[in-house]
Amino acid sequence: MAANAIDQTRRMLSLVTYLRERPGAHVQDVARAFGITEDELISDLDVLPMCGTSFRGGDLLDIDTDGDRIWWHNPDDVAEPLRLAADEATALLVAARAVATLPGLRESDRQALLRATAKLEAAAGEVASASSRLSVTFESEGGVFADVDRAISERRRLWLRYYSPARDELTEREVDPIRLFAVGHTYMEAWCRLSEARRTFRLDRVAEIKLLDAPAAPPELELRDLSEGLVQPSADDPEVVVEVGPGGRWVAEYYPHDSAEELPDGGLRITLRTPAPASLRRLALRLGRDGRIASPPELAESARRAAGEALAAYDRDDANQRN
Repeated sequence: MAANAIDQTRRMLSLVTYLRERPGAHVQDVARAFGITEDELISDLDVLPMCGTSFRGGDLLDIDTDGDRIWWHNPDDVAEPLRLAADEATALLVAARAVATLPGLRESDRQALLRATAKLEAAAGEVASASSRLSVTFESEGGVFADVDRAISERRRLWLRYYSPARDELTEREVDPIRLFAVGHTYMEAWCRLSEARRTFRLDRVAEIKLLDAPAAPPELELRDLSEGLVQPSADDPEVVVEVGPGGRWVAEYYPHDSAEELPDGGLRITLRTPAPASLRRLALRLGRDGRIASPPELAESARRAAGEALAAYDRDDANQRN
């Protein structure tokens, strides 16, 4: 079984080549060759028809199965050389140049990326000169990334001044870094000496960072599988109930939850667990009239106060503008 989405992506890339060379291959044989179950293979085959050679979704793979054999109906069409449109080539060039400037990038990887970029520039022609006028930088997060990457490689402790949005405050702490990873944003997983527990820090919330001379000595911990997302609630986490109207049903799609009961008005009563209930105040403000926190009572009252303070701030701004 694939450990995560990256493993599945690698497997499906290999699967494309495998199926091209074996038209009409049997499901059982392919599953055995890749060391997966037939159900996992069928799941991969459900995804492949949504893939293709164009970023815009054209030239998709026409692959299907009757449950016994697998058929690929357009392998020759997909095998044609990839032709990039001007905007696609520009996006690739700008992104490649930006990534090549990232601090902490291994020099061998940087050189390989620069070589690939040069080949793309030669193929793109005039588009390459137009893309050179665009740039993307990673100034604030990039410096933090470099320090964390160095701390991990040298096994050294870090001092942080870190912003916690749940408490709306800056805290100072020493941490023993464990790893860097990206799930939407870039994060550091570390052993926090302040809380004496494993914590996850978002790099763009690090206000200040220093590399210390003390050696990092995190306890032996099993790395979490992040294929299901960064936030994975525990059964021991506090329970929160959020009631949403029809316009807030999206909450059930984006937040892991224990249950979602239908309400008479077309809304939902969503029960979820979170290690930091206070962070859901932002959800309540975002929902506005489309939802509210029903319990626990202290969290509901906290959300009401936050909404009142936000409205009062708007009223003050309006009064100042009129004056």
